[in-house]
Order: sequence, then structure tokens, then C-alpha cells
Amino acid sequence: MLLTMVMNVIGTELEVCGSDPVTGFYRDNCCNTGAGDLGVHTVCAIMTDDFLNFSKAAGNDLSTSRPEFGFKGLSDGDNWCLCAPRWQEAFEAGRAPLVRLRATHLLTLEWVSLSDLKANAIDL
Repeated sequence: MLLTMVMNVIGTELEVCGSDPVTGFYRDNCCNTGAGDLGVHTVCAIMTDDFLNFSKAAGNDLSTSRPEFGFKGLSDGDNWCLCAPRWQEAFEAGRAPLVRLRATHLLTLEWVSLSDLKANAIDL
């Protein structure tokens, strides 16, 4: 069986985004994506209170615990595989969280420019 390397936005192997809380569309702690990932959870973002408030106001409350889904809610400093369109929306509003480029999936570039990501990167 041939395995292919999953790439990040800087052209190297995709790294783990975080593990507490468990993140990623596949809950594998990586910002992997596939046909079923309609939200495109590909940006490894470091949550901030400002972004969490922005997201909540936009209708996506990531900070409230949802035990029925095994979700404890996110806090400032948590790493999370964020939807690329939501990150772009926050960037345009001046409220985007920082990102880890090495853990951000290559397909993010279909939604977000590399220069915008680099402007908020912690791992350049």
C-alpha cells in the first residue's frame, strides 16, 4: 500500500495541530480534510478570546461546552483546526487568531492566501 504525505501550506509534511482538546475533522489532532469535511477544518489556529467572541457573534459558539458532543468548549490559547472560510472572515474583520503554518493543511490555500496566513503565523 502506497501512503502519500499530507502537505501543509509551506510544502512540508503536515504536523499535529494540538491534542488537548482533541481537534481536527477526523479528531486525529491534525487539520486533515476530505470529501465529508464541508466546513474545511484545515487552519491550525491558536484561539484568542477576541476570536472566540467574534465567532460566537457570527453564529458559531466554540467556547461553550457541549458535553452531548464530547466538546468541552475552547479557551484562549487552545489549538484548534478552524474552518478556512471562518478564518478568512475573521482576518478580513481584523480578528483572526494566530496560525501554525506547519500544521495548516495545503488545501487551505483554496480559501486563504499564503500571505494572509503568514501575516498571522507563529512559526515562520
